[in-house]
Amino acid sequence: MNKMTRRFALLGATSLILASQLVGSATAQEETIKVGVLHSLSGTMAISETTLKDTIEMLVDQQNEKGGLLGKQLEAVVVDPASDWPLFAEKARELLTVSNVDIIFGSWTSVSRKSALPVLEELNGLMFYPVQYEGEESSKNVFYTGAAPNQQAIPATDYFLEELGVEKFALLGTDYVYPRTTNKILNQYLLDKGIAEEDIFVNYTPFGHSDWSKIVADVVALGADGKKVGVISTINGDANIGFYKELAAAGVSADDIPVVAFSVGEEELSGLDTSNLVGHLAAWNYFQSADNEANAEFIETWKARMGEERVTNDPMEAHYIGFNMWVNAVTEAGTTDVDAVRTAMYGQKFPNLTGGTAEMLPNHHLTKPVLIGEIQADGQFDIISQTDPVAGDAWTDFLPESAVLESDWKDLECGMYNTETKTCVQIQSNY
Repeated sequence: MNKMTRRFALLGATSLILASQLVGSATAQEETIKVGVLHSLSGTMAISETTLKDTIEMLVDQQNEKGGLLGKQLEAVVVDPASDWPLFAEKARELLTVSNVDIIFGSWTSVSRKSALPVLEELNGLMFYPVQYEGEESSKNVFYTGAAPNQQAIPATDYFLEELGVEKFALLGTDYVYPRTTNKILNQYLLDKGIAEEDIFVNYTPFGHSDWSKIVADVVALGADGKKVGVISTINGDANIGFYKELAAAGVSADDIPVVAFSVGEEELSGLDTSNLVGHLAAWNYFQSADNEANAEFIETWKARMGEERVTNDPMEAHYIGFNMWVNAVTEAGTTDVDAVRTAMYGQKFPNLTGGTAEMLPNHHLTKPVLIGEIQADGQFDIISQTDPVAGDAWTDFLPESAVLESDWKDLECGMYNTETKTCVQIQSNY
């Protein structure tokens, strides 16, 4: 055999070996069920989302300790969309087409969810979204395990009106879809409640905004006539740090102007000096201070894994519920196939961490209790109000164009069913 022939023979043998190794590697990879994690680990939202990545990794490890799922181990596949909204679409596509994940848990802001949504629908991927949001959306490819407006924003506003006697409202938000849509709903709700238009102050700031002096001054000025002022905050990410610091610097206490926040929980407060924030409020569906056995066990497991200083929060509980419902749905369906799992999700029940039971509804929302918490000096919340479980509503009753819409993916197979025309609208709302 001449040198050239020997060289080609050697190359051919090497190729066969490499091909065999690749096939073996692919086979080994198929032995795991892949769980995609689509949360920002850098950028302005890392303050909130890194903890959710840690939560999914913990849940994956716990499930593997129980023997895995369908006879296979779970594997967390983590990507970093870096608080860059278009990158959520790219990373979702990467998870579904390159990593071939079976499920995605991810997003915090609505703009990041809406960025990933077309990819999820195109590729028939499935994502569990764990954060409170503005509603006005219903996709068969997303399960919304955070609060809809009727499970957070509306009850918090009622608390201001009925319990604190607030007469003027400052609606302060980060400039993107969630605050703008939520405030559109709240503005109409307040008008319906008899609050005058001139007694509603609305302001939006960019992500990462840091100079709050003028805005806080404007809020203070709102109460110059002696009427009680309250702030409803849809400020997201690390901008909250500057906002609360400016409140303290201006000498504004919770007795003067109470703030109820929809995106500030234990994790965000852990980076703040909370001594001047005592008495301000947050509305969620879970607080670490919930006193029951299931929550105590969850907290103990989390701190043992992550460190005694780490706290739990509402979106973590949403991932905890969503992940366990997904595991049960996969077990029931006997497959990770998206369509089969989706069908098996309807009616799934799982204990929440506040002492009740969450149920997945045909509109892809959960039943959730509404909790109002008061900030304490140690960064925890004293739960001062808690309701029975409330069914999440994809479409608000307080905007006429939405009040006629119904979401039912189980029987109607439609996310925007018009109850007046008896037709399924195909185009999602774009508030």
